[in-house]
Amino acid sequence: MTQRFDADPGADPGANDGAWRSSGERRPSNDPVPRGGAGRSRARDADGSGVQGRDADGSDVQGRDGGELGTRSGERRPRREHGGEDVQVPRADFRSYYGRPIVKTPVWRHDVPAYLFTGGLAAGSALLAAGADLTGRPRTRRAARLAALGALGASTYFLINDLGRPERFHHMLRVAKPTSPMSMGTWILSAFGGAAGLAATTEARPRGFVGGAGRVAGLGAAALAPALATYTGVLLADTAAPSWHAARDDLPFAFAGSALASGAAVGLIAAPTGEGGPARTLAVAGVALELAATHRIEHGLGLLSEPYRTGRAGRLLRAARQLNLAGAAGALLGRRSRLLSALSGAALLAGSLATRFGVFEAGMASTKDPKYVVEPQRATP
Repeated sequence: MTQRFDADPGADPGANDGAWRSSGERRPSNDPVPRGGAGRSRARDADGSGVQGRDADGSDVQGRDGGELGTRSGERRPRREHGGEDVQVPRADFRSYYGRPIVKTPVWRHDVPAYLFTGGLAAGSALLAAGADLTGRPRTRRAARLAALGALGASTYFLINDLGRPERFHHMLRVAKPTSPMSMGTWILSAFGGAAGLAATTEARPRGFVGGAGRVAGLGAAALAPALATYTGVLLADTAAPSWHAARDDLPFAFAGSALASGAAVGLIAAPTGEGGPARTLAVAGVALELAATHRIEHGLGLLSEPYRTGRAGRLLRAARQLNLAGAAGALLGRRSRLLSALSGAALLAGSLATRFGVFEAGMASTKDPKYVVEPQRATP
């Protein structure tokens, strides 16, 4: 015969649990002890964040939101383990998935920033050569055309070397895809190469029909120069690297200014001082454009501007800024000094090179730290 025990209303609710189990009868719905366990009472927080209560031994019960019950949502209390030891539960701090970066770092080598620099140098030299041809400055025109051809050859080498196999460059010419910066860049580079090459070869006999053909070719190369100078900025911004993609509105302008400054450097180094007027103007305009764009990149992107100011990239971009300012100042002050003009040109070339490598290093660094991927997304409303 089953023995029934009457629960004492004034006793601890957990004490009645054994009585109900031994009686074999169903627990009434108004019994204070829920089915979740003996001696445990539960209630919902006032803000609806979860369940709170205490075990029969007085320890806190863990709530549905992951925190200890009896606390507000998001707070943590020391949790008591079976041995009675309090264990502090730390806040979750996201780093990465098994220690791996969220965005895969590009496999590009330093051939890429060298390719960016030489492509910009070719574009800037072509613009300088066209201007010198139209204003009757033959020595500046000759130097700029030869520099454009040489820089183009170097740029093509760096690109093919990065691709790994020469036939891959040929394969990219099989299609023309307007939505692909790489596809469009390949066609721009090829068309520019033909025009710049023809203009440079006519310098062997720059008169008559040959000279006229050289002028047409040189103007054609100058027309393609802005696209050649800026498409590489679009190419970087089209990747998943956070700091490159965030600077998509400013990178083309930064690269355009860098190309103008490097092209002007050719005129300052190779041309006589009497023909240096256009090169000096081009140098000041290029430096102003580059400094304005890089300033926006370094300070206008929030957290994603940080890779441009820190580490190797920060050092390179600071050096580029100082070299560009020195080069522009020397271009203005060295109107009658061939030595000062040449030194200014060298500073501008070094500054343009440092800019390309600095931007490259910043984008690579932003792929290695998960915070540059996660934090901007959290800040987006």
